[in-house]
Amino acid sequence: MFRRLIGVVVVTILLTLQMLVGSATALELDEAIRTVPLNDKGDTIVLSLEQVKEGKRLFNFACAQCHAGGVTKTNQNVGLEPKALAGALPNRNNIEGLVDYMKNPTTYDGEKEISEIHPSIKSANIFKVMRNLTDDNLTAIAGHILLQPKVVGAKWGGGKIYY
Repeated sequence: MFRRLIGVVVVTILLTLQMLVGSATALELDEAIRTVPLNDKGDTIVLSLEQVKEGKRLFNFACAQCHAGGVTKTNQNVGLEPKALAGALPNRNNIEGLVDYMKNPTTYDGEKEISEIHPSIKSANIFKVMRNLTDDNLTAIAGHILLQPKVVGAKWGGGKIYY
């Protein structure tokens, strides 16, 4: 009986601490951190806390198998860090560019369509994970990708250093 009581107390304390830490994390994501590029014209968007949460969940569900930590497992030279996204053609370092890529993926130089080998809305018949994703879902995923360098720093995308 006493062991059970101690177990309940420990679990209660741990859950309380987890809620406090989770709340502190949400508060740390102020509006400045949640502001990301919307398009290549220089417009920005402030992600809601709900978009941040949903973006993380959806990224982990649909993308993290190949892009854990922003790394591209199939091509270690091109990750999801801002410099790599900015170097893609067309530019992918904004919400609209990433959403376009998730709908119609192309090679890094923009020359060839790769929907048959990269999950996308266009290839949802092949990649089932993409079937039910809406434009709002894609925006949340793109927001997560753009937010991560602000949250985890240079580790996002493999921590490559460009000279």
